[in-house]
Amino acid sequence: MRSGEELDGFEGEASSTSMISGASSPYQPTTEPVSQRRGLAGLRCDPDYLRGALGCLKVAQVILALIAFICIETIMECSPCEGLYFFEFVSCSAFVVTGVLLILFSLNLHMRIPQINWNLTDLVNTGLSTFFFFIASIVLAALNHKTGAEIAAVIFGFLATAAYAVNTFLAVQKWRVSLRQQSANDYIRARTESRDVDSRPEIQRLDT
Repeated sequence: MRSGEELDGFEGEASSTSMISGASSPYQPTTEPVSQRRGLAGLRCDPDYLRGALGCLKVAQVILALIAFICIETIMECSPCEGLYFFEFVSCSAFVVTGVLLILFSLNLHMRIPQINWNLTDLVNTGLSTFFFFIASIVLAALNHKTGAEIAAVIFGFLATAAYAVNTFLAVQKWRVSLRQQSANDYIRARTESRDVDSRPEIQRLDT
Protein backbone atom coordinates (compact mmCIF):
# COMPACT_ATOMS: atom_id res chain seq x y z
CA MET A 1 0.00 0.00 0.00
CA ARG A 2 1.12 3.56 -0.71
CA SER A 3 1.84 5.84 2.18
CA GLY A 4 -0.11 9.05 2.79
CA GLU A 5 2.68 11.25 1.46
CA GLU A 6 2.86 9.24 -1.78
CA LEU A 7 -0.89 9.54 -2.23
CA ASP A 8 -0.76 13.27 -1.61
CA GLY A 9 2.04 13.61 -4.12
CA PHE A 10 0.16 11.56 -6.68
CA GLU A 11 -2.97 13.68 -6.25
CA GLY A 12 -0.94 16.88 -6.53
CA GLU A 13 0.69 15.68 -9.74
CA ALA A 14 -2.69 14.68 -11.15
CA SER A 15 -4.25 18.02 -10.34
CA SER A 16 -1.30 19.95 -11.78
CA THR A 17 -1.37 17.78 -14.89
CA SER A 18 -5.09 18.43 -15.38
CA MET A 19 -4.55 22.18 -14.92
CA ILE A 20 -1.75 22.22 -17.49
CA SER A 21 -3.73 20.18 -19.98
CA GLY A 22 -6.77 22.40 -19.44
CA ALA A 23 -4.73 25.56 -19.96
CA SER A 24 -3.10 24.25 -23.11
CA SER A 25 -6.28 22.77 -24.55
CA PRO A 26 -7.39 24.40 -27.80
CA TYR A 27 -11.03 23.95 -26.81
CA GLN A 28 -10.90 26.49 -24.02
CA PRO A 29 -14.01 28.74 -23.94
CA THR A 30 -13.33 32.35 -24.85
CA THR A 31 -15.30 35.56 -24.47
CA GLU A 32 -15.24 36.33 -28.19
CA PRO A 33 -18.30 34.24 -29.15
CA VAL A 34 -20.26 35.83 -26.31
CA SER A 35 -19.43 39.33 -27.55
CA GLN A 36 -20.32 38.32 -31.08
CA ARG A 37 -23.67 37.00 -29.94
CA ARG A 38 -24.32 40.21 -28.07
CA GLY A 39 -23.50 42.23 -31.17
CA LEU A 40 -25.82 40.15 -33.33
CA ALA A 41 -28.52 40.27 -30.70
CA GLY A 42 -28.59 44.07 -31.00
CA LEU A 43 -29.42 43.85 -34.73
CA ARG A 44 -33.06 43.00 -34.31
CA CYS A 45 -35.96 44.58 -36.07
CA ASP A 46 -38.06 46.90 -33.92
CA PRO A 47 -41.69 46.03 -34.75
CA ASP A 48 -43.01 48.81 -32.51
CA TYR A 49 -41.27 51.44 -34.63
CA LEU A 50 -42.52 49.93 -37.89
CA ARG A 51 -46.08 49.80 -36.54
CA GLY A 52 -45.92 53.40 -35.35
CA ALA A 53 -46.79 56.50 -37.34
CA LEU A 54 -43.19 57.48 -38.07
CA GLY A 55 -42.25 53.97 -39.16
CA CYS A 56 -45.24 53.64 -41.48
CA LEU A 57 -44.50 57.04 -42.98
CA LYS A 58 -40.85 56.09 -43.55
CA VAL A 59 -41.89 52.92 -45.37
CA ALA A 60 -44.41 54.87 -47.47
CA GLN A 61 -41.80 57.50 -48.33
CA VAL A 62 -39.29 54.90 -49.49
CA ILE A 63 -41.90 53.15 -51.65
CA LEU A 64 -43.26 56.37 -53.16
CA ALA A 65 -39.81 57.79 -53.88
CA LEU A 66 -38.77 54.50 -55.51
CA ILE A 67 -41.89 54.37 -57.70
CA ALA A 68 -41.44 58.01 -58.71
CA PHE A 69 -37.82 57.33 -59.61
CA ILE A 70 -38.78 54.26 -61.67
CA CYS A 71 -41.45 56.24 -63.52
CA ILE A 72 -39.03 59.02 -64.41
CA GLU A 73 -36.44 56.50 -65.56
CA THR A 74 -38.86 55.02 -68.11
CA ILE A 75 -39.08 58.33 -70.01
CA MET A 76 -36.94 58.02 -73.14
CA GLU A 77 -37.42 61.46 -74.69
CA CYS A 78 -37.57 64.91 -73.14
CA SER A 79 -37.37 68.51 -74.32
CA PRO A 80 -36.52 70.42 -72.21
CA CYS A 81 -34.93 67.89 -69.83
CA GLU A 82 -34.01 70.11 -66.87
CA GLY A 83 -37.24 69.36 -64.97
CA LEU A 84 -36.86 65.64 -65.59
CA TYR A 85 -33.25 65.61 -64.39
CA PHE A 86 -34.14 67.60 -61.29
CA PHE A 87 -37.02 65.25 -60.43
CA GLU A 88 -34.76 62.27 -61.00
CA PHE A 89 -32.13 63.66 -58.61
CA VAL A 90 -34.69 64.50 -55.92
CA SER A 91 -36.46 61.14 -56.03
CA CYS A 92 -33.21 59.16 -56.01
CA SER A 93 -31.70 61.20 -53.15
CA ALA A 94 -34.87 60.95 -51.07
CA PHE A 95 -35.06 57.20 -51.63
CA VAL A 96 -31.44 56.61 -50.56
CA VAL A 97 -31.37 58.92 -47.52
CA THR A 98 -34.79 57.88 -46.23
CA GLY A 99 -33.96 54.22 -46.81
CA VAL A 100 -30.79 54.53 -44.72
CA LEU A 101 -32.69 56.26 -41.91
CA LEU A 102 -35.38 53.59 -42.03
CA ILE A 103 -32.76 50.86 -41.60
CA LEU A 104 -31.08 52.72 -38.74
CA PHE A 105 -34.32 53.35 -36.86
CA SER A 106 -35.92 49.94 -37.46
CA LEU A 107 -32.79 48.08 -36.27
CA ASN A 108 -32.07 50.52 -33.42
CA LEU A 109 -28.64 51.19 -34.86
CA HIS A 110 -29.02 54.90 -34.14
CA MET A 111 -28.85 54.09 -30.40
CA ARG A 112 -25.20 53.14 -30.86
CA ILE A 113 -24.33 56.66 -32.04
CA PRO A 114 -25.75 58.93 -29.31
CA GLN A 115 -23.50 61.80 -30.40
CA ILE A 116 -25.89 62.55 -33.28
CA ASN A 117 -29.22 64.24 -32.63
CA TRP A 118 -31.34 61.82 -34.63
CA ASN A 119 -34.60 63.70 -34.04
CA LEU A 120 -33.09 66.81 -35.61
CA THR A 121 -31.54 64.73 -38.41
CA ASP A 122 -34.91 63.19 -39.27
CA LEU A 123 -36.53 66.63 -39.13
CA VAL A 124 -33.98 68.14 -41.53
CA ASN A 125 -34.31 65.21 -43.96
CA THR A 126 -38.11 65.26 -44.04
CA GLY A 127 -38.26 69.05 -44.30
CA LEU A 128 -35.84 69.24 -47.21
CA SER A 129 -37.46 66.27 -48.95
CA THR A 130 -40.88 67.91 -48.64
CA PHE A 131 -39.64 71.16 -50.15
CA PHE A 132 -37.64 69.64 -53.03
CA PHE A 133 -40.24 67.01 -53.91
CA PHE A 134 -42.90 69.73 -54.07
CA ILE A 135 -40.76 71.96 -56.32
CA ALA A 136 -39.67 69.05 -58.54
CA SER A 137 -43.26 67.85 -58.96
CA ILE A 138 -44.49 71.32 -59.92
CA VAL A 139 -41.66 71.80 -62.42
CA LEU A 140 -42.22 68.38 -63.97
CA ALA A 141 -45.98 69.00 -64.19
CA ALA A 142 -45.35 72.29 -65.99
CA LEU A 143 -42.78 70.95 -68.44
CA ASN A 144 -44.06 67.44 -69.20
CA HIS A 145 -45.54 66.27 -72.47
CA LYS A 146 -48.56 64.54 -70.92
CA THR A 147 -47.12 61.04 -71.34
CA GLY A 148 -48.21 58.26 -69.02
CA ALA A 149 -44.83 57.96 -67.32
CA GLU A 150 -44.58 61.69 -66.69
CA ILE A 151 -48.11 61.91 -65.30
CA ALA A 152 -47.44 58.92 -63.01
CA ALA A 153 -44.18 60.47 -61.82
CA VAL A 154 -45.96 63.74 -61.01
CA ILE A 155 -48.72 61.93 -59.10
CA PHE A 156 -46.27 59.88 -57.02
CA GLY A 157 -44.15 62.98 -56.52
CA PHE A 158 -47.06 64.84 -54.91
CA LEU A 159 -47.96 61.75 -52.85
CA ALA A 160 -44.37 61.60 -51.60
CA THR A 161 -44.57 65.32 -50.81
CA ALA A 162 -47.66 64.72 -48.66
CA ALA A 163 -46.01 61.80 -46.83
CA TYR A 164 -42.89 63.86 -46.12
CA ALA A 165 -45.00 66.85 -45.00
CA VAL A 166 -46.88 64.75 -42.43
CA ASN A 167 -43.60 63.25 -41.23
CA THR A 168 -42.14 66.76 -40.90
CA PHE A 169 -45.04 67.82 -38.69
CA LEU A 170 -44.59 64.76 -36.44
CA ALA A 171 -40.81 65.20 -36.39
CA VAL A 172 -41.20 68.82 -35.22
CA GLN A 173 -43.41 67.70 -32.36
CA LYS A 174 -40.98 64.93 -31.39
CA TRP A 175 -38.04 67.34 -31.51
CA ARG A 176 -39.84 69.81 -29.23
CA VAL A 177 -40.59 67.05 -26.73
CA SER A 178 -36.94 65.97 -26.72
CA LEU A 179 -35.87 69.58 -26.10
CA ARG A 180 -38.27 69.85 -23.15
CA GLN A 181 -37.00 66.58 -21.69
CA GLN A 182 -33.40 67.70 -22.07
CA SER A 183 -34.08 71.05 -20.39
CA ALA A 184 -35.92 69.29 -17.56
CA ASN A 185 -33.03 66.87 -17.06
CA ASP A 186 -30.55 69.76 -17.00
CA TYR A 187 -32.68 71.57 -14.42
CA ILE A 188 -32.89 68.48 -12.20
CA ARG A 189 -29.14 67.93 -12.49
CA ALA A 190 -28.43 71.54 -11.57
CA ARG A 191 -30.76 71.38 -8.54
CA THR A 192 -29.13 68.14 -7.39
CA GLU A 193 -25.64 69.63 -7.65
CA SER A 194 -26.72 72.76 -5.74
CA ARG A 195 -28.20 70.62 -2.97
CA ASP A 196 -24.99 68.62 -2.72
CA VAL A 197 -23.00 71.83 -2.32
CA ASP A 198 -25.40 73.19 0.32
CA SER A 199 -25.16 69.97 2.32
CA ARG A 200 -21.33 70.18 2.41
CA PRO A 201 -20.37 73.50 4.05
CA GLU A 202 -16.67 72.62 3.97
CA ILE A 203 -16.77 73.08 0.21
CA GLN A 204 -18.11 76.60 0.66
CA ARG A 205 -15.35 77.42 3.16
CA LEU A 206 -12.71 76.25 0.72
CA ASP A 207 -14.24 78.30 -2.06
CA THR A 208 -14.22 81.45 0.06
